[in-house]
Amino acid sequence: MSATQLSVRYAAFYTAIFAAIGIYIPFWPLWLGEKGLSAPEIATLLAAASWLKIATTPGFAQVSDRSGRPKVTMAVVALLSVGFYALLWDSSGFWPILLISLIAVAAMQALPPLGDSLTLGAVYGRGLDYGRIRLWGSIGFILAAAVAGPLVETYGIGAFLPFLLLLLVITLGTIIVLPPQDKTPQNTASQSKGDWRPLLKPQFLIFLICASLLQASHATYYAFSTIHWQLAGHSETVIGLLWAEGVAAEVLLFAISGAMVRRMRPSTLLLIGGICGIVRWLVIGETTWLPALIGVQLLHAGTFGATHLGAMHFIARRAPIGAAATAQSLYSAFSGGLGMGLALLLAGVLYRESPAFAFFAMAGLAGIAVLLALRLLSFPRSQEERLPHETT
Repeated sequence: MSATQLSVRYAAFYTAIFAAIGIYIPFWPLWLGEKGLSAPEIATLLAAASWLKIATTPGFAQVSDRSGRPKVTMAVVALLSVGFYALLWDSSGFWPILLISLIAVAAMQALPPLGDSLTLGAVYGRGLDYGRIRLWGSIGFILAAAVAGPLVETYGIGAFLPFLLLLLVITLGTIIVLPPQDKTPQNTASQSKGDWRPLLKPQFLIFLICASLLQASHATYYAFSTIHWQLAGHSETVIGLLWAEGVAAEVLLFAISGAMVRRMRPSTLLLIGGICGIVRWLVIGETTWLPALIGVQLLHAGTFGATHLGAMHFIARRAPIGAAATAQSLYSAFSGGLGMGLALLLAGVLYRESPAFAFFAMAGLAGIAVLLALRLLSFPRSQEERLPHETT
């Protein structure tokens, strides 16, 4: 099989799974609200799923590694997600929905990292371009978010679950046609045990808190922006396009980020993410005027894109080779798990009292992150370069 054919198959997987995520993020809270769940209950459910991710995603990865059959593991996980989402069709009440959806969401969220592991094996073994493959995930997200809006507007929020199930079934199909795991060994140096003590130094801990706060500041946006904008009179089509605009801005930043990353310190990118967060969350909390929303949605390139770039490059430059996976897992656990989970609970409580204040609180988190980014910038620039024993 040629490199192009391999790339197409991997790209199809990313397109399908991120299309599913592209409708899950904006419309899942709306579906839960239609089921009669309150704002705190929705936030609790989202937070629980976020915390569960800390254990389940590494757990699925362990099964994949120990079995040596990543494709089979991915297929089983995809089937698990499809099956439990299907059980939600006739479910009602907070506790049944919570218990069923935790398994469904945990399985769906585990698929991208499992796919990354399989894809990176081919990247090392066959010389594929990971960036060009992964880009299709963002495209799938954008297209699904844009299509889901008119679909929900026409048929109601009840169309969300069948559409999600369809995309997950398609994801399963793309997994089935993926090539088997590439057996070419990866660079053994990257797998050797190294000195993880730099991860306990103040600079890395400050970074970890800073980046986690920036990601957690999206909590109100992820949980309640769709509901907030719908109550303001915006159609599902407009809401879907607003979400798609944010991801498009993120993709554009990634496409032109090469020169930016070469010229800027990772901490500077985190600072940019924090400043964008302060502006974005204050504006969204203050107004639902469409031109203003269109303007600040472009700042997703900063709040998520610049933050993600800064975090990835900080870890790449500061984590020793043997501790790189530990550093990545710490960042994932703190930003996408613990930090986001706590922020979602806070968002649920605040949104019930005042939607505006729930967004303003996220601006506060971004503000704290700005102070931490400035503290990181006070360290010598040389401390954000590669460690002497690392290779490029």
